[in-house]
Amino acid sequence: MNKVKKERVDVLLVERGICETREKAKRAIMAGVIFSGTERLEKPGEKIPEDAPLEKKGNDLRYVSRGGLKLEKALAEFDVAVEGKMMLDIGSSTGGFTDCALQNGARHGYALDVGYNQLAWKIRQDPRVTVMERTNFRHSKPEDFQEGLPEVATIDVSFISLRIILPVLKTILVPGGDCIALVKPQFEAGREKVGKKGIVRDPKVHQEVLQKVAAYAVDCGFEVKAMTHSPITGGEGNIEFLFHLVSNEQATKSELPDAHSFAQTVERAHLAFKEKNTQSD
Repeated sequence: MNKVKKERVDVLLVERGICETREKAKRAIMAGVIFSGTERLEKPGEKIPEDAPLEKKGNDLRYVSRGGLKLEKALAEFDVAVEGKMMLDIGSSTGGFTDCALQNGARHGYALDVGYNQLAWKIRQDPRVTVMERTNFRHSKPEDFQEGLPEVATIDVSFISLRIILPVLKTILVPGGDCIALVKPQFEAGREKVGKKGIVRDPKVHQEVLQKVAAYAVDCGFEVKAMTHSPITGGEGNIEFLFHLVSNEQATKSELPDAHSFAQTVERAHLAFKEKNTQSD
């Protein structure tokens, strides 16, 4: 029987988006606000099972993880309404996207993840949430969603391409449904274009990835309505992007944004994080 791998608490907090950096994770642990279930964790270097539950209590973040900030920006900038709607969170992890959707009035949420025991207790015990752990979305079917098909979907997955997710989602999301997809260049660009520690820094590669994903989305039956950059970086500091897609069989590539629009989105992202880094120096 395979033993569950263990990892440092501070590392897991960053990987799951609960804390922004390991230094902030250490401070949160020392402040006594990090829990695994009912147990308070007090040592940053303590190793716990990789699938152990983790939660930050008494924090000033509105959501159970920083992931909620990504969806918060997308909903505002793309003018997407989730109130009263059925929502699907693909790659839910701690549940930041689900939390944000519920706080914005979503009627019900499916928290779907291939992992196990990562979902924050606040989300896990919420009667408006259907927990779908240990679920590989690529094998999902419409009949798996017994509370009703999703009208809004969010995607935040790692180590696989959106090329795996979008064709399946097209069969499950209601026609005309909205999708907020997080585009992670480190998992979309070819290996030769990904630098040390899995970081993509080249703006040209970012633009190539956005154009490639957008074209593929249309091939899958989605219309690309808008795009922007994520307000926070991903693992190891990767710049990531947000797409607003709409399920639309009539979508064509002729309606895609032009190359200049993609370039502008990338340029704004690099400027935004350059300013943040300057301010934090």
